[in-house]
Amino acid sequence: MNFEVARENMIQGQILPNMVYDQRVIAVMKELPREEFFLDSQKALAYLDSNIDVGDGRYSMEPRVLARLIQSAHIISTDIILSIGCALGYSVAVLARLGSTVFVVENNKALADHAARSFDKLGINNVVIIAGDPTTGYPEQAPYDVIFADGAITAIPNTIANQLVEGGRLVGVVKTGKTGKATLMTRHKGICSRRLLFDASVPLLDGFEDPNKFIF
Repeated sequence: MNFEVARENMIQGQILPNMVYDQRVIAVMKELPREEFFLDSQKALAYLDSNIDVGDGRYSMEPRVLARLIQSAHIISTDIILSIGCALGYSVAVLARLGSTVFVVENNKALADHAARSFDKLGINNVVIIAGDPTTGYPEQAPYDVIFADGAITAIPNTIANQLVEGGRLVGVVKTGKTGKATLMTRHKGICSRRLLFDASVPLLDGFEDPNKFIF
């Protein structure tokens, strides 16, 4: 399979027609070899316009939704980013190419180890993976300029929202029914406000199934 052609087809057929206009996001996704983040048996699926099951109930987010979410965060090169989960690492790699440092909280060791190997292979050295509970974020390095949820969540806990710096942005898909809503949360004068962006079908992130467990 010619992955360079598949990558260009992803840009032309999935990314550009779906209101993705940020040239930095487009350039990163055009350059980054998405197939390198998948198991050998799944590399041929890497450029499909769908959420890809990577095992243990986890999914790699479909490219067009990922691109629009990241675009909505308006990441700049000095941003410190927190990723809630990492799956096999592709979304984190995109964030790492755009920002300064990415901290990842991941509770699945197999996925974290696979992602770490991919980062090493591609020379991505500005990612720190923390073994922990994604539902609590990572307050030890807070506050963050950007927080990204690598999968749908049923609610945004205040414990995570409060880890945003003043002017910080949180992006993710909030799913309370069958349809998820891509959501942008911003922090201004200590108050977090939300804006719904677009409909998005993304599987729930492990640990975020029950909103009643969160502290608001």
